[in-house]
Amino acid sequence: MDPEWQQTFRERMHRFEARAGARPGDVAISIKVRVVSGCFHREHSPHAYAVIDSQLAKFPLDSELVFEEHESGPEVLIYLAVVTAGIALAKSVIDLITAIIKARSEGVKKGDKPADPVELIVRRVEKGEDFREQIVLRVGYKDAIDARLIEKHLDEALRALVEKDDAKEGRGKKRSRKPE
Repeated sequence: MDPEWQQTFRERMHRFEARAGARPGDVAISIKVRVVSGCFHREHSPHAYAVIDSQLAKFPLDSELVFEEHESGPEVLIYLAVVTAGIALAKSVIDLITAIIKARSEGVKKGDKPADPVELIVRRVEKGEDFREQIVLRVGYKDAIDARLIEKHLDEALRALVEKDDAKEGRGKKRSRKPE
């Protein structure tokens, strides 16, 4: 992976961490919906972004969530709550990610270009500045979009991120369960 891009990502995550108030144990993560080839941004996906914008309007202005638009697709920066019982990703964030993927599909059906599949990706910068990225799921615009499947794959990927960090720092394994 391009070291220059990784440095740009590190800087973006550090800016996010500096502006948002993390609680002890919280982990800053990026959830990216990236097109496999071509672009997925407002200019070429106006139908999708109309849906995405209406979903984003449901979040309070003082939300700790940061939504970033990139040519390759939208990115959500959020804190993952690492609690005694495991990890917790808010249902509203899962709903937003599901809405973005559905919006892409519906947008393509209405004429947004290109029609390439999207990948759901979880990324983060670990202590020591190590970069980690995991492709969670690949979805074509004709594929059925199941929120439960998206949630399941996100949970598994996020649990793996947290458990790897726990092992590095000598803490025990944590189990995943999200509050409503």
